[in-house]
Amino acid sequence: MRLEGSCHCGNVRFSCEAYAPAPFLHCYCSICRKTAGGSGSAVNLGARADTLEVEGRGHLGVYNAKIRRDDGSCRISSGRRHFCTGCGSALWLFDPDWPDLVHPHASAIDTELPRPPERVHMLLDSKANWVQVPDGPHDVQLDGLPEESLEDWHRRHGMFEGE
Repeated sequence: MRLEGSCHCGNVRFSCEAYAPAPFLHCYCSICRKTAGGSGSAVNLGARADTLEVEGRGHLGVYNAKIRRDDGSCRISSGRRHFCTGCGSALWLFDPDWPDLVHPHASAIDTELPRPPERVHMLLDSKANWVQVPDGPHDVQLDGLPEESLEDWHRRHGMFEGE
């Protein structure tokens, strides 16, 4: 599925081909929550990195998150979180450890997205205490990471966008 996205101020526009376009996976980790999550979570989609086209690259900033360890030290994430330096909109994540993939933030997508038949709320052990996580019949709640990949979830629900 072809996705078109932009930042709030319009300085950055992008497009890509998504293999996993349903916004089902809500992440409540401190990185997503603090850099992109208006509701206490962020929703990332799966797309092919070689299809990413960007207008306004001069307005992009990149943030490599600090991952805190139990002993108080930290490491720098290889994931590059792209955002607009004009308005601060979170746009996509690219990690060179998975060079074929790019993960656009659903909140930056202007294309209508398919409605997911279920929502997975992950890393709830990191959520802010004020966040109320939906708990309906089509909500899955996980303290940690899901075992199922974006691709596998989309395949299971018949929403995978081709090879």
